[in-house]
This record gives sequence, C-alpha cells and structure tokens, in this order.
Amino acid sequence: MIVMKFGGTSVENGAAIDRACSIVGERISRRPFVVVSALGGATNGLLQAGELASRRELDQALAIADTLETRHTELLPSTASEFARLRELLRALSAIGEFSARTQDLIASYGEALSSLIFTEKLRQHGYQAAHVDARQCIVTDDNFSKAAPVPDETAARLERLARPHIEAGRIVVMGGYIGSTAAGVTTTLGRGGSDYSAAIVGAAMNAEEIQIWTDVDGMLTADPRVFSGAWKVKEMSFAEASELAYFGAKVLHPMTVLPAVEKKIPVYILNSKRPAGTGTRITAEPRPCRNLIKSIACKRGITAVTVSSSRMLMAHGFLRALFEVFDRHRTPVDMIATSEVSVSLTLDNTSRLDEIVEDLRALGEVKVDRNMSLICLVGNNLKYTPGIAYRAFGSMRDINILMISHGASNINFSFTVDDKDANAAIEKLHSDFFREFDAEVFEPV
Repeated sequence: MIVMKFGGTSVENGAAIDRACSIVGERISRRPFVVVSALGGATNGLLQAGELASRRELDQALAIADTLETRHTELLPSTASEFARLRELLRALSAIGEFSARTQDLIASYGEALSSLIFTEKLRQHGYQAAHVDARQCIVTDDNFSKAAPVPDETAARLERLARPHIEAGRIVVMGGYIGSTAAGVTTTLGRGGSDYSAAIVGAAMNAEEIQIWTDVDGMLTADPRVFSGAWKVKEMSFAEASELAYFGAKVLHPMTVLPAVEKKIPVYILNSKRPAGTGTRITAEPRPCRNLIKSIACKRGITAVTVSSSRMLMAHGFLRALFEVFDRHRTPVDMIATSEVSVSLTLDNTSRLDEIVEDLRALGEVKVDRNMSLICLVGNNLKYTPGIAYRAFGSMRDINILMISHGASNINFSFTVDDKDANAAIEKLHSDFFREFDAEVFEPV
C-alpha cells in the first residue's frame, strides 16, 4: 500500500483533479490511499468568512461562502447542502461575535471535507472503485485546537477498522487531510499545511510502502527558485535534512511530515503533479554520500529577535529556566538562541503573543525587540565536524551584516540571521559559492 497526498494546487480546479486522478490510476496496483488538501485558496476563504462573520460583517462573509459554493458545486453539485450548514454557522458567529480556536477548526474543516468528497466522485467518474472515509472519524487528536496532536494508537485502530477493509477489497481510499477530531468527536485541525502530516500519520499507522507528497514543484531544491533561478533539484536526502529544511522555511514540506515516517523508516517522495513523469526527491533514513558540503539553503523570513539583558544573569543559575518558562506559558516556540554573560537573544516566527511575552520578560531584565529579520539555514550532512564551514559562508557574504549565529547544536544545520533586506543577496552569494559544481549522484537540474 502507498499513501498519495495531493496539495491545494494539485486539486485547485477540475482539470487539476482530473490530472491527479490519472496519476492515482496509474498506481492502482500499489493500492493507493489518497489524502487531499482543500481546493487551492479555500481554507483562507473559509477562515476569512468566519472572521468577518464574528465581526458582524455577515454580508461579506456570506458573499465569500457564495463564491466558494460556486467553485465546489461546479465540481460536485451535492456539496450545496454543506454550504447551507456553513451559512448557518456563519450566522451564529455573527450573533455571538466571537471566533474561538475551536470554531476556527470547525469552519476550516469544510475545505478538506468537501475536496475529499469531490475527489472520490471524480475517481468514480474515471472508472475506478473509490471509497471516502471521513478524517474526523479516523484521525484522533488532543484538544489543542488549530495545532492538534494525533493520538497514534487510537488513530491506527480506527484506520484499520474504517479504511483497511476498502484497501483489501481493491478500492482506492480517499480522505481529507489537515482535519481530525477529539475522542469526544469535536473537530480539530493539525495546523496549516497539516495535510502532509495527515499523509504521514496514515502511512505510519498502516505500514505503507512509501508516502508520496504531490505538489507543484519538482522536489526539494538547493534554494528557493523565486530567489535564485539557478537552483537544482536534490534527488535524495535524509529525513533529518528534510525536517530541518522544512522547519526553516522550505515550504515544499510541512515540518511535522517526516516524524511518523522516521519512526517506521518509510521513504517519502516529493513529486510534481504537473510533471508526473519526474522522479522528484526521495527522503530516506540515511543520506547517500555527497561531494557538496551542503544539500540546500532554506530561509525563514519575518523573524523577530528578542534580547533580554540582566546583570543578574552573571554567574547565576536558574535564569534560563525562568526565561523559557515565559515562552512555555505563552505557548510560543523559539527558533534560535544565542547567549553572552549578561544577555540572551532568541528568535521567534510566531509573534501573536509578543506583547504579553515582553511584559513578562521585563521582570527578568531589559528587553529589546528587533523585527524584520531573516533566518538563513545551510543544511548538509556532518556540518558540525566539517572544518571551514563558517569561514566559507561568511567569506562569501563579507559585505552582509550577520546578526546572530547558531552552529554546533545540530550536526546538519548551520544557521544565522540577517536583515530581511539582505536575505536574497545572502542566498545568491551562498549558492554561488557552495554550488560551483554539483554532485550528479545527488543533484540534477530542474
């Protein structure tokens, strides 16, 4: 059995869905389990409608619902009944004037719930036997709404009970990604981009042969092609390398995707639904040897740095614990940390609770906030023990100011921050230096 996940651009309209159905059909002998995202842009539209309704701008919210209904009913007329329920929900939001995380998950779930019904019907129209399973009945999670974590054992049991019989009977199973529910049946979501995560959860739970992530690019590249036009495709990399790249800004893959696959050693492929003959990128437990020092350059933009300075930190214990308790209390993850004798700097990409965090940190010392930074990450095998990496990286960017550095905490990651305005130039200079030549066993031109 294989798991095939199709992202929003791969199911953005009827033509894209037909193409995806053909890709699935070509692999029917491998017993595919299909996971689909919402139609391109649908999730944003649904959440916008919910936000407008909660602000009592109901007419605008209903207008968005009308537009979404037209897109979906053109593909599957029976989805109109779901939009009738969505409108009732929007009216209720307008009445109470509140849009909680729990309600946001309920509104957002319509995207994948509907696209999976559409994809199932399209497969049938193509002549295949297909069965729809509701992710809310299969993916069991905790109640951390908007970023729910799966409950592996219960999820595996439900997938075996609800999906395995269809697979054994030769039917293609279709499920919406991104969504699940608590044990009590309350709808949850796994976080934006969570359809990748859903595919990996299914793959691990059902011991899949491989997990295929079908998107609109040819695989993982040596750099973002929107920044550097000379980027090459990485044919193969390790789970650890892919995870680092995903976390530090490579949007091809959701950061959580590889975790369930790592545990079961299931290879993950990144493939292009618009060029299905391509080989994509293969992600495996161990990387093949590579003559290039690094595999790829990732960049996370819009980073905020928070620096706390205090003489109480000098020769004291417990300061860092108190510092991180603040971020734990406000459920805000930290990307990078740098310390000196009397100060600590940390980078954040989630600033939704920054004001509260800063207020609490002032009890520990003087607080400075720097915005509009970019975190650039070089990823490759064994960087920690490769002499000259920092010298070479900074030498290629000698005219760009480096604000923070992280090296040594990870064997495969060398990271630093620059001002947002310098990020593109830094990536171009680094790529030109580290990829003067390409190892043909690992890279190929796009």
